Amino acid sequence: MTFLGHKLGGHHCRFNGSAVQRRLYQNFTVPLPISTNSRSAIVLARQMPPTVGKYGPMSEFRKTAETFTAGAKTLPQRYFVSPEIFAQEQQRIFSARWLCVGHQNHIPAAGQYFTASAAGESLIIVRDQAGSVHGFYNVCRHRGTRLCEEKTGHVRETIRCPYHAWTYGLDGRLLGAPHMDKVVGFDKAEYSLQSVNLALWEGFIFINLAEAPAPLETDFARLAGKFRHWNLPKLRSARRIEYGVRANWKLIFENYSECYHCPLVHPALSKLTPYDSAENDLCEGPFLGGFMPIIKGQSLTMSGNACALPVGDIKAEDHHRVFYYSIFPNMLLSMHPDYVMVHQVWPEAPDQVTILCDWFFHPDAFSRPDFHPDDAIAFWDMTNRQDWHVCELSQQGIASRAYRPGPYSPRESIPAAWDREYLRALGSISDSILSYADIKSDHHQR
Repeated sequence: MTFLGHKLGGHHCRFNGSAVQRRLYQNFTVPLPISTNSRSAIVLARQMPPTVGKYGPMSEFRKTAETFTAGAKTLPQRYFVSPEIFAQEQQRIFSARWLCVGHQNHIPAAGQYFTASAAGESLIIVRDQAGSVHGFYNVCRHRGTRLCEEKTGHVRETIRCPYHAWTYGLDGRLLGAPHMDKVVGFDKAEYSLQSVNLALWEGFIFINLAEAPAPLETDFARLAGKFRHWNLPKLRSARRIEYGVRANWKLIFENYSECYHCPLVHPALSKLTPYDSAENDLCEGPFLGGFMPIIKGQSLTMSGNACALPVGDIKAEDHHRVFYYSIFPNMLLSMHPDYVMVHQVWPEAPDQVTILCDWFFHPDAFSRPDFHPDDAIAFWDMTNRQDWHVCELSQQGIASRAYRPGPYSPRESIPAAWDREYLRALGSISDSILSYADIKSDHHQR
């Protein structure tokens, strides 16, 4: 799709590695991924230069090509085609991390709900009469029947099971269970809906399937206040498009994280924002991104004109920039002067992914005569479909017996950083690294 390069800890990301450094890094233990007798699984770990603290402090924006770390290669084939690795991703990443499922303004009124699917689980996200947002497993506590079949809906005050009419409040409490008063020892208080961990970040709703995850505020501490001036909690979605893409979900993130492909794949986009213009301030860890300037027109739209009121209280120079950030593992946040585009990425199989794309605007824009959301939606729907097509072509090629990991270019620092974070999350590498000197040895052995 677009952008990005990387840097680490506020330092240049070039890493040549002295002999002393190489000996030091070779002492670190790097756990292997799913059963394999090949050392190639840890190559990505060895490409990662040392960080300052966990991921280093945020600092100034830097150009992509200036922060390239030589030697980075794409992931081995099994990470894109293996059912076993896909199952591990569902368990270790999508059942353990905070996942974006929507925005608070998708359910602005009491009784409004939507369902979401995460790691094979169906969830109900609902707003109660007091205005609080709750998340529950979509499972009746009687005999396990699915409660809500529709993707979105509006109930008055309760959720009722369609099988035996067990009835729950919007806060999850069991309110009614026909004839269960005759069951000795039955206590409605013990049969509330099973809740899922839920938290809000900048108006977006996140869930976590883990038993006792770290608070979202802890995991997202690096982003605290970073986007406050974009007024994200207030924005409203004008439209959602759901895409089914025949590609591995990781290809969506890798594609989003660079614009090396833009001149050929996105000619319309490249006329408005130069493919080599990205500057980034987050370049290692679960949050990656930066901005690209708009050099022609006022926004990324079919007309090149702004299509709505500015979304936030943004600085003057930011009126001519688009900010792109990936939030591991399933959110892409693209902030334009007049709208915000958000992708949710939901893996379905090793070679299939569902992508939900929303376009958000200032709430006051909707009643104005100069509101033209389709100008932005059409532009990115075109661009999205161009991206999905090349991702599908990549999936087809990667599945070939001829595929071998290829070298990233200086324009692809962020995809390489994203790969490293993915391997950390999967448990395939630790935060420690080995030396680049061993990378060549590993590939020669293959």
